[in-house]
Amino acid sequence: MNYIHRDLESKLKDLAEDYSCILIVGPRQVGKTTIFKELMESGRTVVSLDDFEERKLAQTDPAMFLQMHDIPLLIDEVQYAPQLFPYIKMAIDNGAPPSSFWLTGSQAFRMMELAQESLAGRTAIIHMPSLSQHELYGSGDNHKFVIDLESLKERKQTGKPAGLSEIYERIWNGSMPGHRSGKYRDRNVFYSSYVQTYIDRDVSELIANVDKLVFMDFIRAAACRCAQLLNVHDIAMDVGVSDDTAKRWLQVLEKSDIIFYLRPYSNNLLKRTIKTPKLYFFDTGLVAYLTKYTSPEILENGAINGAILENYVVSEIRKTYQNEADECLMWYYRDKDSNEIDMVIECDGVVHPLEVKRSVNPGSELVNAFKILDKGAVPRGKGAVLCMRSELSALDSDNFIIPIWMI
Repeated sequence: MNYIHRDLESKLKDLAEDYSCILIVGPRQVGKTTIFKELMESGRTVVSLDDFEERKLAQTDPAMFLQMHDIPLLIDEVQYAPQLFPYIKMAIDNGAPPSSFWLTGSQAFRMMELAQESLAGRTAIIHMPSLSQHELYGSGDNHKFVIDLESLKERKQTGKPAGLSEIYERIWNGSMPGHRSGKYRDRNVFYSSYVQTYIDRDVSELIANVDKLVFMDFIRAAACRCAQLLNVHDIAMDVGVSDDTAKRWLQVLEKSDIIFYLRPYSNNLLKRTIKTPKLYFFDTGLVAYLTKYTSPEILENGAINGAILENYVVSEIRKTYQNEADECLMWYYRDKDSNEIDMVIECDGVVHPLEVKRSVNPGSELVNAFKILDKGAVPRGKGAVLCMRSELSALDSDNFIIPIWMI
């Protein structure tokens, strides 16, 4: 197995000099503990709350747990013992030095709520994604994806060119470190085990007496609708559960970072926008596994080839921001007049419209809808079509053509 260097490493080194506590949250098995172990020096105590004895002590007597384990301390899967947070707060308030506590957790929403309640202002909270395209295939430093010509020219130097078939191979293989590092070489067995472990451990913690087979079908039904407008009723009908149950289960998928949403872009001057969010998965390899595409070639020509490509682009852009510990202000646009924009990114007070296409030679008609944003209150900046063109180009002075491999 080869360790794949992560773009977050330099950010974590900087934060370790300033914060007594760093908390990394994110999906299961994306490398949260691995990156900490790669960065830590000898002498740091490592404790996993997967160990039931350690978990029991942390839950029932958190003060004794912290007395038993000297700082500097790495606590893995800390979401199992939120009782620790008030005691970590007291240790920080009593002068714990920088980098005393390194924490990881998989259930991001609840973890962040608990951490913010107890450790507000005392903890650097980092949301770690799975491996990015840049980490797997690129070189040099990570930079946030922005629609600026000089920045785009720099991106050309750090990416690895890829045509249509290679992009779909990247999509099909996914971005999970356990598989992509070579530790678990059989992709199907890896994802099968991943989903089973997720349901057995995370879902069972969040939903009492869940029917695991039905929940598996539910995840698959959601995967079939990646990069589409969320239709809770359709998903519920596919699986045979109520709409209310489907809503609760979607909340579980979101809380555990299996899925995320793009919300509709709107402001007071854009009144005819559709309010429904679009559904995306954090890892396209998981989508391809769940939807039973057995090879990249079949996926490339399959029914979801356009949707999964859009999912890939959206998640990869999002990762470029997460890997700089920053928030990506990203939406989509659709209105009742059938105007549609795949993504709208806001940066420095300007919105940038983006379209995703499989085409090598996208036409200018693809950017016609961009003008609708001129009616909004925020100025419209440069737009772009992200596609299979091999080189950076432009449709006109306001709209770039960006190869997907450059993200």
